[in-house]
Amino acid sequence: MFQTIRNAWAVPETRKKLLYTLMIIVIFRIGSAIPVPFLDPAALKAMIDTNNLGFLDIMTGGSFAQATIFAMSIMPYINASIIMQLLTVAIPPLERMAKEGDTGRKKIAKITRYVTFALALVMAIMYYFLMVNVGAITSEHRTGFAGFFVAAIIVVTFVAGTAVIVWLGERINEKGIGNGISIILFAGIISRGPAMINTAIQYLQLGNPLYYVLIPLIVVIFIAMIAFIVVMTNAERRIPVQYAKRVVGRKMYGGQNSHIPIKVSMSGVMPIIFASSFVSIPGTIAAFFKPEEGTFWKGFVDVFSYTSIWYGIIYFLLIIAFNYFYVAIQYNPIEIANNLRKNSGAIPGIRPGKPTSDFISKVLSKITFVGAIFLGIVAIFPIIFTNISGINIAIGGTSILIVVGVALETMRTLESQITMRHHKGFLE
Repeated sequence: MFQTIRNAWAVPETRKKLLYTLMIIVIFRIGSAIPVPFLDPAALKAMIDTNNLGFLDIMTGGSFAQATIFAMSIMPYINASIIMQLLTVAIPPLERMAKEGDTGRKKIAKITRYVTFALALVMAIMYYFLMVNVGAITSEHRTGFAGFFVAAIIVVTFVAGTAVIVWLGERINEKGIGNGISIILFAGIISRGPAMINTAIQYLQLGNPLYYVLIPLIVVIFIAMIAFIVVMTNAERRIPVQYAKRVVGRKMYGGQNSHIPIKVSMSGVMPIIFASSFVSIPGTIAAFFKPEEGTFWKGFVDVFSYTSIWYGIIYFLLIIAFNYFYVAIQYNPIEIANNLRKNSGAIPGIRPGKPTSDFISKVLSKITFVGAIFLGIVAIFPIIFTNISGINIAIGGTSILIVVGVALETMRTLESQITMRHHKGFLE
């Protein structure tokens, strides 16, 4: 990895892109420290701790708990992207648009941007009422024109913060390295590293011999999880494909062997985001309505408490279910089989058409199960460790998965750009 960065730094064009990306990250972190007027960060932090909304704070890089202008971070964009992916499968015109190449992708991106701003507005309004309910508004004015003015400032600031983040991400896409939104999400999670180290130091300062064992153990587990995620992220099942020779005019095409790669973690972190959003709904509702002790609704909310055993079980099962669902809408065995037939390709020992699609579906089902268990273990292990040890790990399995995935993706982008540069120099 470090060799790749050194090689990239040696190329002036790539170095310029790296510096530009770093500049955008610095701007993002500066924005993450600018507070929103009329909000009390202490009340927000208490609300997050009480209502199991830690995942929201992780995804915003701590900006939500600190009540900064980037409090919503890229959450509206992620939700908009998920909605567009689902609609692309469900609505034929959008599906055709997505298959139009570069032009179609630009149209989809434009629609996604509009959906992002609409969701940002809705989420900002919801956040405002949530903050009113938990007493996080410091202004005395809650009603009348003055109250409306305070609400408008908070809502507009949240929406503007999301708009700026989307714009920064697009700048990275155009002039930087890697996927802009992913890089910003990566930077937000990594920024929690010092807080995690500070927490570990505080535990050690307590002088409890147990923590002298647990803290080094956490470091070992952290390194092991990174290694495990790297291996599983790169793992794939390759289905061999043979292409028949074709004569077009006086030239012969085809005849080569290839493969269809099916990655174990083909759905990435999306099932965890789906599942985390789902299990955080009761906590969000509880922050609004505050159910009374001894009622059915209080018991229902407690089931989704971070320390509840049912929380872990439900979370694990939801990750598996959402992994199957996400793979099903992203991977179409029938379409793959048809494309193979059109290009005179075949899987050795499998007849073209339905037998090919059935074979791909069977392999896909097995790989999806392995991928689902992998995601479930990564997401649930830190929760189990926290409940057993009593030590709250600031960066969980989901965060590590996102960080490792973005790092690997960025390294591949750097390597491809270096390779292209070498080829360009050779041709010139």
